[in-house]
Amino acid sequence: MKYLKFLSVGIFFGILLVKSEAVSWFRIFEMFRFESFHMYGIIGSAVVLGAIGIALIKKFNVKDLSGHAIEIPNKAKNYTSAIIGGSIFGLGWALAGACPGPMYVLVGTGAISIFVVIGAALLGTFVYGLLRDKLPH
Repeated sequence: MKYLKFLSVGIFFGILLVKSEAVSWFRIFEMFRFESFHMYGIIGSAVVLGAIGIALIKKFNVKDLSGHAIEIPNKAKNYTSAIIGGSIFGLGWALAGACPGPMYVLVGTGAISIFVVIGAALLGTFVYGLLRDKLPH
């Protein structure tokens, strides 16, 4: 019962992704071929809302549900690891047609083949864990 609020938010988020067609392989394919603004509009809206949310958290010193201040650390100026990691992430997204959040939503829609993608993502995470100390951060 304690986690019901998280389950509810997850279900709402999943419905939102399906209804906005953000889990549609066709829409993702269009995005990577620069044929449609649909996905860029969704992602751009999320970035703008996230930036506004972060600014409001910093301005009003918002606290989390347990009463602790939310601390947002400043990011380092070295973007090499972000470029490398983002390129690998984008390649996986383009090949699979789904990023991590929608992968689990696709399970809920009955797309059983997504389990291959989830397995590959888990394997990639495991390999990252093995190589983490040798990678630039």
